[in-house]
Amino acid sequence: MQKYLYLLILLLNFGFTQAQVKLNRGNAKNVTNPFGEDSSKAKKSNGFNKVAPINLYLQFNRENDSSFVDTTLSINKHYKFNYLQKDNFGLMPFANIGQSYNSLTFNSFQNNTIPVFGARARHFNYLESDDIRYYEVPTPWTRLTYKTAFEQGQMLDAFLTLNLSKQFNFSIAYKGLRSLGNYQNTLTSSRTFRFTTNYKSKNKRYQARGHIVNQNLLNQENGGLSDEDIENFDSGNEDFIDRSVFDPTLQNAENILVGKRFVLNHSYNIIKKQDSTESASLTVFNTINFEDKYYQFYEDATSINFFGDILNNDINDRVTLETFNSNLGVRYNNKYIGDLSLAINYNNINYGYDTTLFFPGQIIPNRIKNDFFSVEARFYKKIKAITIKGNGALNLSDTFKGNSLNGEISYTLNKDLSVTGGINVSSTLPNYNYLLYQSDYINYNWYNFLDFENIRTQQLNFKINSDKYLNIAFDISNIDNYTYFSLESIIDNNKIIKPKQYSEPLQYLRLKAQKEFKVGNFALDNTIMYQNILSDEDVLNVPDLIIRNTLYYTSQLFKKAMTLQTGVTLNYFTEYKMNGYDPLLAEFYTQNETSIGGFPRLDFFINVKIRQTRIFLKAEHFNSSFTGYNYFSAPNNPYRDFSIRFGIVWDFFL
Repeated sequence: MQKYLYLLILLLNFGFTQAQVKLNRGNAKNVTNPFGEDSSKAKKSNGFNKVAPINLYLQFNRENDSSFVDTTLSINKHYKFNYLQKDNFGLMPFANIGQSYNSLTFNSFQNNTIPVFGARARHFNYLESDDIRYYEVPTPWTRLTYKTAFEQGQMLDAFLTLNLSKQFNFSIAYKGLRSLGNYQNTLTSSRTFRFTTNYKSKNKRYQARGHIVNQNLLNQENGGLSDEDIENFDSGNEDFIDRSVFDPTLQNAENILVGKRFVLNHSYNIIKKQDSTESASLTVFNTINFEDKYYQFYEDATSINFFGDILNNDINDRVTLETFNSNLGVRYNNKYIGDLSLAINYNNINYGYDTTLFFPGQIIPNRIKNDFFSVEARFYKKIKAITIKGNGALNLSDTFKGNSLNGEISYTLNKDLSVTGGINVSSTLPNYNYLLYQSDYINYNWYNFLDFENIRTQQLNFKINSDKYLNIAFDISNIDNYTYFSLESIIDNNKIIKPKQYSEPLQYLRLKAQKEFKVGNFALDNTIMYQNILSDEDVLNVPDLIIRNTLYYTSQLFKKAMTLQTGVTLNYFTEYKMNGYDPLLAEFYTQNETSIGGFPRLDFFINVKIRQTRIFLKAEHFNSSFTGYNYFSAPNNPYRDFSIRFGIVWDFFL
């Protein structure tokens, strides 16, 4: 199926080439093009006068911020070449690609006013609406991303975008992964299909953007190593260097997250600016968002010595969430006032299970259902070097109470230095799986919708953005009613995991600094994060320090036809009580029994760029055999051993 889809994408790429010809004529004037040449010197091909300049290949996010396609080779591209395809600083990967990540840092920022779906350990690679990009291109653009996996598998992301006219662009993409893993019962398999459209009328009054995303993320779960096998791992016992000989805690457990989403965002300019001297514009807009998702955990045989007693022998826990959201609003733009928008939203929520459970003294209902209205407002104003942004939302509901208010002001001193400060205030209910959960395992049944209070967060943040001097990000947060999963006790080797709400205020401080030093062809990129938590109990655990240093060399070879980048990356975090992982919930929980950290991770890499092709070769964790086998991603879950990974990113511009 995947092979046929990739072939179809390539055929579409060539088949629609002729539809792009007119858009490219006369546009290329002394601008660097995708092939790394001056576009004024680009060769004619396929009927084009010149190859389109790279700054005509635009991509937009949901907030309409635009950027052009970047095909360069930089250290940031090296950091982003992973399963998530974004910088994973502050995340600790599990042993197999496609598994979860343990968070080494905590982001208290809350922009949503309603709860979100549970199984958050499965959501690192789940594409939300903010992750989707829309495109506007003069010619077809295809990107193929490939990376090797661990034992019998690979990752491949095939993407194509093109326009049928100057007004209509669309994109289609498919990302597939299958990796067996080095440990028993850790197979990962994921499939993500995404389709986007971008349309604007000839008079530019009407604009519509939409996307369809279908995601299927499956993981086998082995529960980690048993306590007896931890000693065999830590000691480096040669009989266990082949990790497949370990007998995992769970033999036949799987969980899966499936989601389908449809989004349409369109607007119409009632009063349109005719030119730059026009004083105002008025736009009416509407967004329709429908998402249907479910999380399922199932086993062929029960694991009562791991999860506890059961209700029946058929372990098949499945929870669903259907959400529908539609808003209607107006946006007014005035060169004196700025950009102001107001909207009213309708929200419909249906979360839960098929049956109601009755326990002695407690009833676990099957559903949380509600529909309500909310209001939101946004503001944007730029005054010379000062930019002011703000947004707020309020639920008009007595059941789903929630609100958020975010403000930001930035000042650009010069091209090398800008300063930003902001405040974020929010109040929202905890995630749905804290409020209601049902399982065939008795320990995993609770209903807290009437007991848990809103999580209230106040955050101050400050940033200095300067690649020339220093990049700094600082935030300090006060959190009331912090909600988390807690390791309550261990009875007969059964871990009792329960949702809890911390009734006292919690303060959290985070400071991150980044600076790159360059001497000739050599560079040293440094990132360090310091964190501190003030609370009476250890309910939120993070390491004091997280460090990443990369020493690398970059050179142009063969008359600048090839770019070579090679170096070594060190990752390190201080020892702390790292969160444990629960495979049934697909959630991380707070534990204060086991300390993990203090081990270095060294990666050696060679990256090459030839025209539009980037090749990545990495020796991951090459120090694993001589710095000690004390590396873990979570209690009882070892990190990766030394491995060599290969990958490629290939861009086609027709």
